[in-house]
Amino acid sequence: MRLGHVIGRVTLSQQDPAYQGGRFLLVQPFATAQFKGAPMTPLAKGSSLVVYDNLGADLGHVIGFTEGAEATAPFENPTPVDAFNAAIIDQIFYTPPAS
Repeated sequence: MRLGHVIGRVTLSQQDPAYQGGRFLLVQPFATAQFKGAPMTPLAKGSSLVVYDNLGADLGHVIGFTEGAEATAPFENPTPVDAFNAAIIDQIFYTPPAS
């Protein structure tokens, strides 16, 4: 699982019925600097991704998401999805590893 910051929503004019009850979010994955408390902006170019969300995350939320084959696991039938929102994060406590 990776953490990311929700920076936008994706609007669909049509969708596969497998996606009923959810939506797609535009997410900026965390870099090491964000774990240490750096601001979420400026965004790194080209690193955002689209994540399927059925938990109700919104702009500004921090989410935990899975990618690849694990992202398809919550669906009953094979569903084409690259990333799935598995958690809405309330707080992050980070202690850097000792050098």
